[in-house]
Amino acid sequence: EMLGEDPKREGLLKTPARVAKSMLFLTKGYHQNLEELVNDAVFEEDHDNMVIVKDIDLFSLCEHHMIPFYGKVHIGYIPDGKVIGLSKLARIAEMYARRLQVQERLTKQIADAVFTALKPHGVGVVIEATHMCMTMRGCQKPGANTTTSSMLGCFRDDPRTRNEFLTLVGQR
Repeated sequence: EMLGEDPKREGLLKTPARVAKSMLFLTKGYHQNLEELVNDAVFEEDHDNMVIVKDIDLFSLCEHHMIPFYGKVHIGYIPDGKVIGLSKLARIAEMYARRLQVQERLTKQIADAVFTALKPHGVGVVIEATHMCMTMRGCQKPGANTTTSSMLGCFRDDPRTRNEFLTLVGQR
């Protein structure tokens, strides 16, 4: 009613239940944990070169306005005797994205989780996203994108490793 709508209108009658169900889905990451998600999909492997999964679709809700932001996440790591099932990288990103978020924290949570799961030499994560809170409200700037990164281990300490990763994911 505060919006000027009739809450008894046919199209709105079931809207509160639909919204509640939608919010449970969009925040299901709160009910997941890293150990169960990875589920023994870490394997001994004598591989010590960079592994990257890029252009993983990502959708989340801004914790300030509960309006979506969406984009791509790129995840890379250098193994130290262990690799992870590639789909698990996307699942890790999804678990943290399905929580109320800010992009900066989301980027770091994904990097920390990969580091925890694998204990690799290093991890790099880049997220490129469009925030609907900047597009459809607030400053109303369609086309503005936000890029965040989190670098751990050799990705942080060695500029050559960081540059290789950023080049391969198209950030340089």
